[in-house]
Amino acid sequence: MTEAVPATIGGQQVLILREGSQRTVGKEAQRSNISAAKIVADVVRSSLGPKGMDKMLVESFGDIIITNDGAVILKTMDIQHPIAKMMVEVAKAQDDEVGDGTTTAVVLAGELLTKAEEMIDKEIHPTVIIDGYQKASEKALDLIKQLAIKVQPTDKQMLKHVAVVSQSGKSLREYSDHIANLSIDAVLQIAEKTEEGFKADVDDIKIEKKTGQSTNDTTLIKGIVLDKEVVHSGMPKRVENAKIALLNCALEIEKTEFDAKINITEPEQMKMFLDEEEKMLKDMVEKVAKAGANVLICQKGIDDIAQHFLAKKSILTVRRASEKDMEKLAKATGAKLATNLDDLSSQHLGSAQLVEEKKIADDKMTFIEGCKDPKAVTILIRGGTERMIDETERSIHDSLCVVRDVVRDPRVVAGGGAVEIEVASNLRRWAQGLSGREQLAVLAFAEAMEGVTMALAENAGLDPIDMLADLRSHHDKGEKWAGIDIFEGKVTDLSKLNIYEPVVVKEQAVKSATEAATMILKIDDVIAAGKPSGAPGGPPKPPGGEEESSSEFE
Repeated sequence: MTEAVPATIGGQQVLILREGSQRTVGKEAQRSNISAAKIVADVVRSSLGPKGMDKMLVESFGDIIITNDGAVILKTMDIQHPIAKMMVEVAKAQDDEVGDGTTTAVVLAGELLTKAEEMIDKEIHPTVIIDGYQKASEKALDLIKQLAIKVQPTDKQMLKHVAVVSQSGKSLREYSDHIANLSIDAVLQIAEKTEEGFKADVDDIKIEKKTGQSTNDTTLIKGIVLDKEVVHSGMPKRVENAKIALLNCALEIEKTEFDAKINITEPEQMKMFLDEEEKMLKDMVEKVAKAGANVLICQKGIDDIAQHFLAKKSILTVRRASEKDMEKLAKATGAKLATNLDDLSSQHLGSAQLVEEKKIADDKMTFIEGCKDPKAVTILIRGGTERMIDETERSIHDSLCVVRDVVRDPRVVAGGGAVEIEVASNLRRWAQGLSGREQLAVLAFAEAMEGVTMALAENAGLDPIDMLADLRSHHDKGEKWAGIDIFEGKVTDLSKLNIYEPVVVKEQAVKSATEAATMILKIDDVIAAGKPSGAPGGPPKPPGGEEESSSEFE
């Protein structure tokens, strides 16, 4: 119920909350919270799977995004309701941790809350539901672990199956092989073997985008591409067998930290002053040349006179590179970042077969390529339109993440809803051994897992009830990889179709969805503070009445 503020206790009025505050308690608060979360889940539900629908998102400035990527959809929506924001955090956690399965996680959370609402209506206490969900979640994770197929982390064929499946819902399906191959080569290039296995960080893969040509012309450069041009026209635009210096200091005369005045009374004094400044800049360039560098990448500025001397020394120079680019250059070329010119020596230099300025579309870019065993690489995305390039970037992100997931944790399971149905079947059998109302919560969890597969069937235009009955029948016969072949519209063994997904994606989806659902169910009191009197930005009160209430979820 929604209580008025102030409250009356024992016939006496007691002001507890600020005027204008609202308090919703009990079942009304729970229903309101569950409704807000379900609305968010319903938004992305229709985008699940290879035949999921796209969403058009129009931003406040008129920019348009067309995608079916759950993380992008929820990140772009301007959601206000605090519970709805928690569902967005589910997608964010899933995306940050494993990079895929965001829609699955949100849909599963929505299904769990739908089932919980039904149980609350039957007078089952939320605490009982929460305990049951947590037990079911632990059992589900254990079952997924048992179902997992161990693979080789460098098995390119298996990595390709996983990468292609991650793009199945995108509009660039015809380019999925090309994108998958690029992603595999990129991740395996930056992966490093450790005692525990392989470690790989997709942040070491730089993404550059330029309109022009087609998506098939998207390439992997075993080095770094800088969206910068050579600073001086007199410098070489191409250097082979490059010796690369990375500088984190400016090639400029530093200004004094305190105010100073120089009195010049004769022209000769002015010339001496300028000559000394020129000499200092020349000495800086000499230090770079003495180290043996023929390519200089500087994070700070470079004086015009220094540029002139660098050009005379035939040193290809790029200035104002970003800090992230400098870190990637160090990993790619083997160079050490020098923070002081006096420290620069031949030991700090990195190497590359070729450094060249190229014109891509209307922009000049500097390519540092042919690095020996680089631990940072670049994917240069090409495409006919900005929207095509943006969608390609989203596809590559998902592909890179799932390949990274399998390289780090080399376990996979079949997709197409096979895992969810198998886990649900086992949870039902396990629930029979439980006593009390927790059994109902575990059975509800199993139904929620099946709800994800039903959404997959619905989005493919199939009858979800028929598909679910067929799937249960196959799994009862021991066919653990029986799932929905979306394109043929029938139940089949998806391991034979090479439809695989990383285990960590499934595990994280279960964890994220369960945590979000239990946190929302635990809330039985919502207290919304009113605006302080005189606060700017509040809507004006209508004449002779109270402030109009507005929906929290727009």
